[in-house]
Amino acid sequence: MKFKIHLCLMLLLGLGLVSCEFDNYDEPKSMLEGRLVYNGEPINVSYNDVSFQLWEPGWQKKTPINVAVDQDGSYSTVLFNNTYKLIIQPFQGPFKSKTNDVTKSDTILVEVKGSQTFDIEVLPYYMIRSAQLTGSGNKASATFKVEQIITGLDAKSVEFVGFYTNKTFFVDRSSSNNIASATLNGADITDMNNISLSVDIPAINPAQNYVYGRVGVKIAGVEDMIFSPVQKINL
Repeated sequence: MKFKIHLCLMLLLGLGLVSCEFDNYDEPKSMLEGRLVYNGEPINVSYNDVSFQLWEPGWQKKTPINVAVDQDGSYSTVLFNNTYKLIIQPFQGPFKSKTNDVTKSDTILVEVKGSQTFDIEVLPYYMIRSAQLTGSGNKASATFKVEQIITGLDAKSVEFVGFYTNKTFFVDRSSSNNIASATLNGADITDMNNISLSVDIPAINPAQNYVYGRVGVKIAGVEDMIFSPVQKINL
């Protein structure tokens, strides 16, 4: 009986030490930050819609760290020093992942040793070029070009292009992130190098003599749109 009691005490003591060991881990301190880019150019996306996953080896619990991408294609997260597997799920973003030279797949190995910047190179279906946004009175206008990047068997058509404005810096297709918008179906675009859209800005309360705006491209069969950078439009 004494032996059983001693054995139980030793097991409880061991579990307690393991628990204390887990509880005593320092907080992660290494900042990993960067952008989604194509040839060094940031990929602008809608607010809080695009993310990627980081998988950290060595833990029994297999749960990824989900990292959200900001409107301007930037991201940041605080991690432990380790080597992570970075994966962009197939349904995320207006782009395709590129094959990594090391893993020979779309998985990217990221070695974190202290805070660092790490840009993620992707292959967008389209890029928006030369976006010019102007305003006057209660009207805002946009002109821009659309360049097709992915051609051949993986090419996708333009479903529509859009011009979106909002009274705050958060601007995209979501009804909560625009106060006025205009779209043009892809089939109605006659010249991808000369696209124009305009919107009437409704009354803003409290009044302000500017809005924020950007243009976007919706790709057929792809949920997330690609956008131009957010710009302030004086009215």
